[in-house]
Amino acid sequence: MRATIPRPTALLRTAAVLASTLVLGAGLTSCAASADDRPLVVATTNILGDVVGELLGDQAEVMTLMPPDADPHSFEISARDAARITGAQLIVSNGLGLEEGLTQHLETATEEGVPLVEAGSLVDVLETESGAADPHFWTDPVQMVAVVEGVTEAVIDEVPGVDAAEVRSNAEAYTAELEALDAEMAEAFAAIPVEQRKLVTNHHVFGYLAARYDFAVIGAVIPSGTTLAAPSASDLDELSTAIETAGVHTIFADSSQPDRLVQVLADEADVDVAVVPLFTESLTAGSGEAPTYLTMMRANTERIATGLSP
Repeated sequence: MRATIPRPTALLRTAAVLASTLVLGAGLTSCAASADDRPLVVATTNILGDVVGELLGDQAEVMTLMPPDADPHSFEISARDAARITGAQLIVSNGLGLEEGLTQHLETATEEGVPLVEAGSLVDVLETESGAADPHFWTDPVQMVAVVEGVTEAVIDEVPGVDAAEVRSNAEAYTAELEALDAEMAEAFAAIPVEQRKLVTNHHVFGYLAARYDFAVIGAVIPSGTTLAAPSASDLDELSTAIETAGVHTIFADSSQPDRLVQVLADEADVDVAVVPLFTESLTAGSGEAPTYLTMMRANTERIATGLSP
């Protein structure tokens, strides 16, 4: 049997393919190395991830642990993500007991020297009826102004290589957006008669919004600041009575969670009660109605204003 000898043109073509493959591979490696060279900033919730991304732009990799449409009280992360946290230059967390499933991972990272800034330490903290710290400060955009200010300084102090002037410029622009949002919300809610500014939700999440815009929180189906709690029959009975007494005709449920309990409550109340979904604790995916913090708050404002108007 005779061996087949490739023609010179075939050899040249093969060499060219190999060369281009090596160049492409080197390019991909270079791109990967370039991306890896950026500092890593971790945000625990997708709301904070959105805000941190606005501050940093493309100066750092912003890794958001919480996926869209998730529950911040109960979501968990992969072993790979847990390992990456320990290599971050900064972690931005909500704090105030919100990320109940991340406590151990955050403690491990801080023990290994990763700086952590808790957004909850930057705001004027309110308490729930039980006396616990309310972690849902983002429902008031004025509280988020303080978060932006504190996170901006943490980023500049802790994340190597960032352009401080650019970060501060981004923070100033985003703060202006928050102030405009506050004005829009105040105007929309002012159109609701004071006697109808009464909120009933699936759990206690709108305390900051209520304090900012003069709402009364009648109650919650889950009488707690966390979705991991559960209502008793007496809780539902008491809330049903409160709804009837207050004359509430719309109650609100988180769009990412089953609203079965809210529907049960609506059925028990001896009034015609509508159930309206809100984006309370999580952003949606990019194709959803609330992919950013600003769009989330505007969507909620429109739904609350419509649901409670005469």
